[in-house]
Order: sequence, then structure tokens, then C-alpha cells
Amino acid sequence: MSTQQQSVASGFAVAHAASPHWRLAAAQCLDQLGTPPAGANLGFVYATDAYATRMPDLLEVLRARTGVEHWVGSVGIGICATGVEYLGEGALAVMLGSFEPDSFRVLPAMRSPADLARDPLTIGNAPGSFALVHADPHNAMLNAMVAELSRRLESGFVVGGLTSSRGVHAQVADAIVEGGLSGVLFGDQVVVATRLTQGCSPIGAPRTVTECQRNVLITLDGRPALDVLREDTGLRSTRELEGVGGSVFAGLPVAGSDTGDYQVRNLVGLDTARGLVAIAEPVRQGSRLFFCRRDQRSAIEDMARMLDSIGAGLFTRPRGAVYFSCLGRGAGLFGETSRELVMIREALGEVPLVGFFCNGEISHNRLYGYTGVLTLFL
Repeated sequence: MSTQQQSVASGFAVAHAASPHWRLAAAQCLDQLGTPPAGANLGFVYATDAYATRMPDLLEVLRARTGVEHWVGSVGIGICATGVEYLGEGALAVMLGSFEPDSFRVLPAMRSPADLARDPLTIGNAPGSFALVHADPHNAMLNAMVAELSRRLESGFVVGGLTSSRGVHAQVADAIVEGGLSGVLFGDQVVVATRLTQGCSPIGAPRTVTECQRNVLITLDGRPALDVLREDTGLRSTRELEGVGGSVFAGLPVAGSDTGDYQVRNLVGLDTARGLVAIAEPVRQGSRLFFCRRDQRSAIEDMARMLDSIGAGLFTRPRGAVYFSCLGRGAGLFGETSRELVMIREALGEVPLVGFFCNGEISHNRLYGYTGVLTLFL
């Protein structure tokens, strides 16, 4: 059983605890929080999936004890808090935030583009600017919903994570919901900063897809795709190539990005006889891609780059933070438990932070994998 407390006099406070029993974890978090910050009116709650079936009870206790009416969050196989991660145990992280009245609205669960079309995405009479959401990875319409939500927001920016669970995929949106996309919509008076870290590094030059069939790369730059993969990775034998899964990926540049963002997709098949490479994303002739490697050094370097970038743009100390990280990251990629959370704390200080380990991440207007998405409230 472990607990820790972080709190600042900026309208945000965070608490987190681990216990086999959800009531004990909730009680410890509430004890850490003490008197909620003045004006606290929005709660963020992330619980490991050990508590998934008790989320209705947990939400009821948090609302009753804090007096905060509005809550958003998700269950996850792992969760994050300031400087620490919890995996493989029952754990809870709670953050209370104080926002200007009428500056946010909780988004109910939306399961289709039609549900999204019916929501005006306004806060009172003002248009929504920015959204922080949680989404069900089993929803086949999720890509379209994220893109449409982004298109209709003033800033065009959505951040979030896909719920991860070995059981119930519970989300919190003023109630316990499942199956769709939910979260919180903010007006433009809420100032945020957000950045994405990929955890990968390119290992070859960008290539043009000169021939393909759906997700199968036939030729790149007019050459057999497998020959290009061999050249970029330096791997020659069939046995070496068959072992690249989980370390070598395809990077698909994001059109219009001024920060060099790209989507990382798995290599899902190699045909050594015909020189073909299959990736986990359909591609078009004339599009661009490159191969990239994901390892501890790349992850740490890109995390440091992201933190330098977001820190350089700050004009004030962050009041609070939410971090969405891929399940494929964590200690398995960073080499030690909580390393990426410690890096955030070292860069930003004791900023109240919560989040979870996701089945996929959302940044701007699309879904990513193997990434970390950090959002700061200023």
C-alpha cells in the first residue's frame, strides 16, 4: 500500500494511493486532498482496472466527500500521478481543478458521428475551443469522431486516450459510461499547452510509396519495399528481419504538421520471396513514409525534447497537468518504473498531474500509438 500527496495553491490539488480495496484507496486520496482548493469545480479521476466494476461507487464517494459535481476520467491497466506510475495493482489518482464559471462542460458519451452532430459543442452560448477526451478502443467509428470533433472546435485541438482494461472499459463523464467518446470541453478562456512525444527515431530517409495495395508496400522509391527495409535497418538475414517486430516501425508523416509529427504503425508482415512489407495502416501511392526504431535511448531523447519544447513556451507555472501514455511505454521502454513521470516532474516541478496508460492516444485530430501526450493547464 502506497500513497503520496502533491498540492499547490493555484486551484489544483492531486492525490494518489494504491490498495487492494478501492474504499481504502479512495479514503487515502480524500485524506490527502483535505479541504478542496477554493473554487474547485472539476475532478479528474483515473483508476486501475482492478476497480473497474466499482467505478459507480467510487464516483459517488468522491462527489459526496469533495462537493465537486463534475468529473471526468477513465480506468486503465496502469495510471499516472505526479512522478509515479501504478501498474499491476489496485490504484487511484484524483485531481481537483478550479476553473472559471462557464468555462467548461462535460461531454456525455457519444458513440457515433451522428451523436456528435447532435451536440452543438458550445459552453453556454460560446463555442468550445479545446477538448480532453477518453474513448473506447472497440468503437469502429472513433477515427471519424475524433477528426470531426477537431474540425468543429475553435482551436482544432483534441487530446485524450483510449481506455485500457482487462474487463469493463469504464469512462467517467459525470456518470459511468462505456462504448464511445466522452470527456470535457473547454472554452478559450482556459489556457493550455500540449505536446506529443513519439518515443521513436527515424532510421532512414523519407521514402515515396511508388506501388502499394491497401496496407502492403510493394515498392518504395521504385525499389522492392523489403530491400529498402533491409538497407535502412542494416538487417540482411531473414531471421534478423523476422525479429524486428516491436522495435522497427513505419512512420507516416502528418500532413500539415509544423512540428514534424508522424503516426507510428506496426510492421505486420514480410514476404521475403516477393519483397513485400505490410504495415498496420492503408497507404496510397505517392504518400511518404520512413522506417523508425523504438528503443530506450530514442524514448528518453524524444521525451527530453518534448519537455524542452513545452517548457520553452511557458509564460507561467502550470497549475495542473494530464498525461496520456501508451501501454507500450512505461518501464518496458524506459528501463525503470516511473521514469517518464519522473522526467516530467524534473522538468516542470511538483505540478499536480494525473493520467493513465492507454490503448492509443489522441492528439490534435487523429489517433496515435506508442506516444505520450502531455497537457498543461496554465
